[in-house]
Amino acid sequence: MDNENINEENNIVTLKDEKGNDVRFEFLDYIQYLGENYVVLLPADEDSTEVLILKEGKQIVDGTEDVEYTTIDDEAETKEVFEIFKDKFKDEFDFEDDEDEEETEE
Repeated sequence: MDNENINEENNIVTLKDEKGNDVRFEFLDYIQYLGENYVVLLPADEDSTEVLILKEGKQIVDGTEDVEYTTIDDEAETKEVFEIFKDKFKDEFDFEDDEDEEETEE
């Protein structure tokens, strides 16, 4: 997803998906982990409670360096970044505990 537009006033970020469609997100946090940068986003146009974590990368287009955000293939890496986010915002958000969910499913 390419960074297209950031509305600083309400932290809305508009990114382009793989098909070129605009997708709006609320920017929640910027995290640095093991020398990489990540953004934590919440879909703005849905009633979703699940965040999206994207890894920041750079690509050269026509001699200009552009920022690109990609999904993370490594589930352990995603969990580590999410744990950092949860720790930073434990007093602001009510996070569901995966372990509690697993116990109630059994």
